Amino acid sequence: MRGTDSKQEGMFSYVSPEARVPTKHPLRPIRAMVSEALEQMDRKFEKLYAQTGRPSIAPERLIRALLLQVLYSIRSERMLVEQLEYNLLFRGFVGLSVDEPVWDHSTFSKNRDRLFGADIARELFDAIVEQARMAGLLSDEHFSVDGTMIEAWASHKSFRPKDGSGGPPGTGGRNEVRDFHGEQRTNDTHASTTDPEARLYKKSSGTTAKLAYLGHAVSENRHGLIVAVEVTQANGTAERSAAVRMLKDLPTAQHPTLGADKGYDTRGFVSEVRKLNATPHVAQNVERSGGSAIDARTTRHAGYALSIKARKLIEESFGWAKDIGLLRRPKLRGRRKIEAAALLTFTGYNLVRMRNLLAAGFT
Repeated sequence: MRGTDSKQEGMFSYVSPEARVPTKHPLRPIRAMVSEALEQMDRKFEKLYAQTGRPSIAPERLIRALLLQVLYSIRSERMLVEQLEYNLLFRGFVGLSVDEPVWDHSTFSKNRDRLFGADIARELFDAIVEQARMAGLLSDEHFSVDGTMIEAWASHKSFRPKDGSGGPPGTGGRNEVRDFHGEQRTNDTHASTTDPEARLYKKSSGTTAKLAYLGHAVSENRHGLIVAVEVTQANGTAERSAAVRMLKDLPTAQHPTLGADKGYDTRGFVSEVRKLNATPHVAQNVERSGGSAIDARTTRHAGYALSIKARKLIEESFGWAKDIGLLRRPKLRGRRKIEAAALLTFTGYNLVRMRNLLAAGFT
């Protein structure tokens, strides 16, 4: 018997958004891990808000929503709010009931300085890393480090002389036309008017220079989980300096190893790592002037080859962060905001990895 195409809508619904999510949906264990971390941050949230006045949107909900943006590659906060209007899966994850109105997209901008200026993103990242450590998913002996270029949300047209000179105004209205031919532009003499902290940077010789930051991360070699993240201004020594800082702050075994690509093969970096009682398992740069800083004292051990192989796990995290987490060119300006975005992105990466590892029975 054919059913009727009825347009009658029910007046009431007694099913919550969370109840409509399948019991084995991958977001369920992720939400449980995130909720546990946010509960530990409750006192931190209390200090950020006044005790009187109109209640604000719960910071836990805003953070869960931003994590959804990372996990589902939602490219703008306007689109995120649109999804929250009708997507029951997203409503259940954030904690919204069916009837609750969704806040305006500008709420994220207004709360970003409050939340991320107080290093909330870093505390959330650290809390998730600690969960991984308690679950036995982390190694405290073997690590890898790498860096990547993060394009700034600023155009070449904004890269102007610091002394205010420059050529005549361009033509073309709001999106003016400018001719850079013959103009010598460097970070010493020029700066972006829209993102002054961004720096003109070339990823390698022969590539296009772009306004950018550098993102740095350290992963443990057991499962490739990210255990440290930092964002710096783009320059030729930032990767090695950030690697030393992050290694210094990590809780490690007595003599850990640190794998890295040949870009880290300098005598200064190798010396700094050894001063921290760590063994630098850096890929040898045979084309380097003066020879590689890594000699047979390191390469003769079987662990060196294992570290060079395991180091490639960290490249997977950067690929995920840029293609899924939208870290290739985040729509934010300023180093602190970019770093907060990087921390949220790698938190999302760790959550996905941990969900898969725990489901497969790894410890």
